[in-house]
Amino acid sequence: MQVFNVQGMSCGHCVRAITQALQAKDPAASVRVDLAAKEVGVESQLTADQVIELISEEGYGVKLA
Repeated sequence: MQVFNVQGMSCGHCVRAITQALQAKDPAASVRVDLAAKEVGVESQLTADQVIELISEEGYGVKLA
């Protein structure tokens, strides 16, 4: 599982937006969001760079943890 620090997440809408963006590219992706820790864990065929790009496109600051 890859873990990313994501800034700007604050609610369930944020969780859905990130999860849907990643699963649109990899329907089998497993996405775990921890709002309090500002972390997103992703188990996917997507590369770290692809995950960062997809989350960034949703308007969040993101980097590999």
